[in-house]
Amino acid sequence: MTAPEVLLRGCELSRRWAGLVAVDRVSIELHRGCIHAVIGTNGAGKSTLVNLLSGELAASGGRVELLGRDVTSWPQPRRARAGVGRSYQRSTLFPGFTVLENCRLAAQARLQRPWDWLTPAAHCQASLRAARAAALRVGLDDALDQDAGLLAHGRQRQLELAMCLATSPRVLLLDEPLAGMGAEETERMLALLAELRPGHAILLVEHDMDAVFRIADLITVMVDGAVIASDEPAAVRASPLVQAAYLGQG
Repeated sequence: MTAPEVLLRGCELSRRWAGLVAVDRVSIELHRGCIHAVIGTNGAGKSTLVNLLSGELAASGGRVELLGRDVTSWPQPRRARAGVGRSYQRSTLFPGFTVLENCRLAAQARLQRPWDWLTPAAHCQASLRAARAAALRVGLDDALDQDAGLLAHGRQRQLELAMCLATSPRVLLLDEPLAGMGAEETERMLALLAELRPGHAILLVEHDMDAVFRIADLITVMVDGAVIASDEPAAVRASPLVQAAYLGQG
């Protein structure tokens, strides 16, 4: 067996605000073809970790490696263009724009053409092709002309993922993509994540434990900014330390 390809690595990452330690020397590896879930109670440091990996927050200590290259000093836009896509806990759409326009704007951020200032951005064929392909991938090809703000909640979350995919990412950092979804919507999203798994490294922050233990290949558990366990789902579920700190005894 060959060693798994590490696409994104966080090494001894820390983030402090004065006396508050939000992330405390956390190391994590995201492998191609693997869904790596990060779980923990509110305030455990999960979203801060995602922000450190994506470049939206500067680390107080440690480093981030993307495809084997140290990108610790890179800002978020540069990491995004290099292949890191992310979604957020709350919807980050342009509600008055159509599904296609939302995806096109995301694609345009990566497929920039500063020399072609005579062509309107809305007519960029490369961006439009990437936008349509991303919408098709998540099952929104039937809603290209619908305003994003009129979509049902589950489809808005699908659109956020489509906007990530429109940037051609190799790593997906997904912060609570199942939040607020019903059972049917959750099933569709889990099926989509399983479909995306082979070509991406996926970090999943999620509170739905049933979904996490169904879909994740690896699980990291955080408490008070630190990692208390990181292993395959069965080992994490059986850990007395995890049961006491998070899952509940028994």
